[in-house]
Amino acid sequence: MPAPQPSLATPFRTHTCGQLRSADEGAEATLAGWVHRRRDHGQLIFLDVRDRHGITQVVVDRTDEPATHAAASRVRSEYVVSVRGMVARRLPGTENSRLPTGAIELRATELVVLNEAKTPPFYVNDPDAPIDETLRLKYRYLDIRREAMQQRLLLRSRLVQAIREVHHAEGFVEVETPTLIKSTPEGARDFIVPSRLQPGTVYALPQSPQQLKQILMVGGIDRYFQIARCYRDEDLRGDRQPEFTQLDLEMSFVDEAAVMDFVERMVVAVSRATTPERPIQATPFPRFTFEEAMERFGSDKPDVRFGMELVDLAPALVDGDGQPASGFRVFDEALAAGGRVMAIVAPGMGGATRREIDDLADRARRFGAKGLAWVAVEADGSMRSPIAKFLGDERAATIRERAGANKGDLILVVADAATITSDVLGRLRVELGARLGLADPDVLAYCWVHRFPMYQWDADAGRWDATHNPFSGVVPEDEALLVTTSGDVANPSPDDPAGRARALQYDVALNGWELGGGSVRIHRRELLERSFRLQGYTIARMRERFGAILEAFEYGAPPHGGIAIGIDRWAALLAYQSNIREVMAFPKTQSGADPMLEAPAPPEPEQYAELGLRFVGVHPTTAAE
Repeated sequence: MPAPQPSLATPFRTHTCGQLRSADEGAEATLAGWVHRRRDHGQLIFLDVRDRHGITQVVVDRTDEPATHAAASRVRSEYVVSVRGMVARRLPGTENSRLPTGAIELRATELVVLNEAKTPPFYVNDPDAPIDETLRLKYRYLDIRREAMQQRLLLRSRLVQAIREVHHAEGFVEVETPTLIKSTPEGARDFIVPSRLQPGTVYALPQSPQQLKQILMVGGIDRYFQIARCYRDEDLRGDRQPEFTQLDLEMSFVDEAAVMDFVERMVVAVSRATTPERPIQATPFPRFTFEEAMERFGSDKPDVRFGMELVDLAPALVDGDGQPASGFRVFDEALAAGGRVMAIVAPGMGGATRREIDDLADRARRFGAKGLAWVAVEADGSMRSPIAKFLGDERAATIRERAGANKGDLILVVADAATITSDVLGRLRVELGARLGLADPDVLAYCWVHRFPMYQWDADAGRWDATHNPFSGVVPEDEALLVTTSGDVANPSPDDPAGRARALQYDVALNGWELGGGSVRIHRRELLERSFRLQGYTIARMRERFGAILEAFEYGAPPHGGIAIGIDRWAALLAYQSNIREVMAFPKTQSGADPMLEAPAPPEPEQYAELGLRFVGVHPTTAAE
């Protein structure tokens, strides 16, 4: 039996504007909302009255209700009104099948204007009207009235509700952590807040509750979660905002498999509760190691809704002794230098024009490649390529066989350093997948990528950097690799065994976006200090930055791990959006501004004085960035 619906009646309404049906014929009802559209036919005035629940047509007849008709003649779009009347069936042939309330209308006996409205700067009632985004953000309260925006916010609300329900059912405890903390390295700049009570010091707004949730594990809260507000001062793009929301969770006495298994169950349950109409491509989710994902898809957040996987052409380009022998200098030099020659096959693009192929080559160069080679397989099976004269017919046929290309396909080849080759082809794969319609937009294709490299070498700083999170654990059999060739962790080099260590890190991806990332953490102080030393921290520096968690680990820290999943990204993908601003009530622009509140803004002089601050200008290095 479905749960009973709550009553939304108030002193201004008995029903919402999306509630009345044919069964209510003859009942008296009062509606309140905004005038969505007004049509004046002389004796009859039709008002479409709207709230977030729907739209109901109201009819005012001058013959029957002259005073109400006079009031209705003065209203305009977006006026706020309350209307009382009798529910009646619409005349045959005038029903509106597009509205759930389309079989009835409210024949008004009383209309009260609760508030007038100026003419909006854009059409609220036209879902297809092109509107500049800056204008939408400046008048966000009007934009939120539009049905599409409301539906996205309602979807986000369902998403968060489902998240909470699943976690509470699984024994998690919801704990709020502070938003005024100490600055710690999290991969981006911190937003800082000067302290008035302790002049000369600052708080940082958290980029994530990382240390706090681990300290909760030390405190015995063995299953924690939070819908956490986080802040990062970084350059913005479609999937980034300076303030964002994430599902943050941590679990004690778990290994990598236990965390991933729970997160997968949770993601499936939440997806089905939020968007039951959207199929999940595969359960259990496909799992790829980082190396496998890069080799097959050229991405650590692969879109697995379609194939077009990367192919290593080297076996088709060498002689019997394994030496480069393609006859094409670019391929041979790349292989001789230890690089890769790899390809993707664009199905059905064998007839692409030279202009289309040149456009792909330009994109490849913008992605970092030196160029893009191609071989088109014609409908009759013959091959067309500007490098055919170097390869010869036999070698070209071998390449086609190796790539798995069929008649009518286009083989795109990049020859370069391994990382460049896979990255360029991975990005071309995503673009072509969208252009060729290979990815079903309705399908939710989740997958896991795990076993990332523990560190990456920072040549400028001369140290190792954590690829994900400085607290990430190491695959147990790789723990012995967390050493340097010099024998001194304070003297690292790019040849250190630490560069081969794999982390207990895992990302969950959805339709080509990184949805979230986490790890099983280091829970022993000695090992955490050793990892920090490899990352260039002195003992004094790490105690200054991470003293609380290091000390906490001395009082008995359980094995623990967790994940953070971006609520904004998840909601955007579930709502078919490519920009998280479309699922946020009050986002910032690409430059980090709020046009509605006109923020950020200079502080009042008194605020500076209270904090003991004064503005002296932008530092030259910051301005250069």
